[in-house]
Amino acid sequence: MTHSPSFSKGITGLLVVDPYNDFISEGGKIWPRIKAVAEANNCVSNMSQLLTAAREARVQVFYAMHHRYRPGDYASWKYIAPIQRAAWQRKSFEYGTWGGEFRAEFVPAPGDIVAQEHWCSSGFANTDLDLQLKRHGIHQLIVIGLVAHTCIEATVRHAAELGYDVTVVRDAVADYSEEMMHAALDINMPNYASAIVDTTYIVDAFTSFESVVIAAQ
Repeated sequence: MTHSPSFSKGITGLLVVDPYNDFISEGGKIWPRIKAVAEANNCVSNMSQLLTAAREARVQVFYAMHHRYRPGDYASWKYIAPIQRAAWQRKSFEYGTWGGEFRAEFVPAPGDIVAQEHWCSSGFANTDLDLQLKRHGIHQLIVIGLVAHTCIEATVRHAAELGYDVTVVRDAVADYSEEMMHAALDINMPNYASAIVDTTYIVDAFTSFESVVIAAQ
């Protein structure tokens, strides 16, 4: 953890990245590659706990979802990034299939904001995520989801470039190996995220928000 962050009610948002069945559900196309790391740090249950805590504290929830594969995708593109080529070959998050649906615990609730799907890794690139955050007055972002060294890292870097104060929840992200987790969380992202904390820290912060909400009623 780079430092002990503090959060302000009303300007803090929870950003959930790519909670698709293909990533985090048994039977998903990518789950076998991520399962060992995700189960070791209880990633999915921690993500769910954070989402529940955010909603109870009335913290605005945003989703940054990867483009869902559709027939014909990329076929006419002149240049395709390796990560996009891999998604094309695997038909990752295929539109209209179970794998391309939100895992049940992460289906957006009324009032949640689902940004346009990103084509590569950053949740901000060629989407309305920045617009949605600004329109909701969000300056502080808490980021959870998949995968640490690709979409999470790219989104965190982009958020920092745009001026957001970013916190990453270490045990609510996962990757294909512990080596990749180390590279993302211990080497790369500390340059862009103001803090990297655990789930308990954020739940406690949200609980303090909730107590303020209750007292005000």
